[in-house]
Amino acid sequence: MFDSSDYPRPLDEMLFNTWLEEGRLSKISYQYLLIVWDEFESSYSPVYTEDRDSISQYEPYDNSTGRESLVAVYDLFSESRIYIGQ
Repeated sequence: MFDSSDYPRPLDEMLFNTWLEEGRLSKISYQYLLIVWDEFESSYSPVYTEDRDSISQYEPYDNSTGRESLVAVYDLFSESRIYIGQ
């Protein structure tokens, strides 16, 4: 996943599927999986949230100047990518 010049590096699809499953199995009723890029660690990490309002705390990857930036958002249950307008 994210295997293009638009992203910092590819994300292993098995790891992504693990993150989806962990979010669905959580006792907290998460709705969304955010894929966040950490510039200092040079790695992706999952962020789970219950509502869309929490998504806005991250800058999009292509406009980010901070340590963490948002690469993508997925609905945990439909597994569909959510496009957030800027």
